[in-house]
This record gives sequence, C-alpha cells and structure tokens, in this order.
Amino acid sequence: MATSRTALIIGASRGLGLGLVQRLQEDGWNITATVRDPKNPGGLKDVPGVHIEQLEMNDTAQLDGLKQRLNGQVFDLVFVNAGIMGPLPQDIETVKPEDIGSLFMTNAVAPIRVAQRLAGQIREGSGVLAFMSSILGSVTIPDGGEIPLYKASKAALNSMVNSFIVGLQRPDLCVLAMHPGWVKTDMGGENAEIDVLTSTRGMLDQIKAQSGNGGLHFINYKGESLTW
Repeated sequence: MATSRTALIIGASRGLGLGLVQRLQEDGWNITATVRDPKNPGGLKDVPGVHIEQLEMNDTAQLDGLKQRLNGQVFDLVFVNAGIMGPLPQDIETVKPEDIGSLFMTNAVAPIRVAQRLAGQIREGSGVLAFMSSILGSVTIPDGGEIPLYKASKAALNSMVNSFIVGLQRPDLCVLAMHPGWVKTDMGGENAEIDVLTSTRGMLDQIKAQSGNGGLHFINYKGESLTW
C-alpha cells in the first residue's frame, strides 16, 4: 500500500486500538483516531501525527458530530475497535438488564451505527471496513463458558455486520470481522497467548492483503478463515 493511505480507528486510547495506530503510523499512514475523552487520550498522545477525535459510540449526537467533522474525507481503512467485556462474573441469573443492554449496545449495535455513517467515505475499489470481532463470536465453536454474554455479544456483532453488508450493496468493499488472537491486554489478561505487537502487526498485514477483495470475511490475525 502507498504511504499516503488514510485510516480511521474507532477506540484507540489503549490496547489493540492503540497498537493498530502505532503499526499504521510506523507504516506511513495518515491516521485519525477516536477516544472517549480527548483530554485523556492514553498512549495515543505519544504517537506523532495522529489526529484525535472524540467519540462515545453509544451517543447518537457524538456519532453525528463525528460524521459532520469528517465529511468529505476518504479513508482506505475504517476499523471499529471499541468494545467492552461486560459484567463479571457473567452469571446469567444475577446479571442486571442494564448491563446486558450496555454490553450488546456497545459490542454489536454501536459499531454498525458507526459503519452506517462512514461506509460511504471508504475508498472505492480498495477500501477496507474492519470490525474487531472474536473467535468467540463463532456459534459453532464451543468456547467462552465463563463469559457467555461477551461471546453472545460478538456473535451478535457478526450477525449485525452480515445484515449491514447485505443492505449496503457495495460488492467492491472489503469487510473484515477480525479475531485478533488471545492478546495480553486489560481485557485479555496476562495469561493470554500473544502480545499487542504480534496481534496488531498481523492484523495490519491482513488488512493490506485483503484490500480489493470485496465481500465479508471472518478471519484471524494470521489470515486464517474462521467458521461463523
């Protein structure tokens, strides 16, 4: 990819979102990244040249404001990374309805609301729209027994992405539901298998490899196809 490529990363103050920004910056991309509080951008403040925007994904007014501020810009990559683990422990007998609502809103619905506003600004022919999914989102893989609500929210995200793409009717657009691996982040924990560098380096490689490959693809950071 040419060094003048442009990227928008949704949710980039820490973890995988921050790692993606770092890899993109190293690769010469022009980057816009969102955080909930621009006054406290976390590690993003140490990445030179990044344009920081404010966004709380669940706030419709902020979504509309971001859309307005970015109007006219064309992106080679829009990556919706932001998400939450949800309540712990995930005991379905005691979990509060509002916690379930927040989990599914943040992980499954809000990412599509972002995509609906910005898909038209992704470059025709070569642009990539990516969502941070998880292998736990596969309903055919028996896993995630300790975090069933999180698993269900990622399965819901995959389903919502599928429906969104059908309605979008842009066969040229490459859409990725990406599993980053089990990564050592605040969410993944210290016992995870890989570090942020390994995961984000792999995801960027796949984004570049998939550019121009229209349609929806559920893959991991190594480029391996996953079962829905």
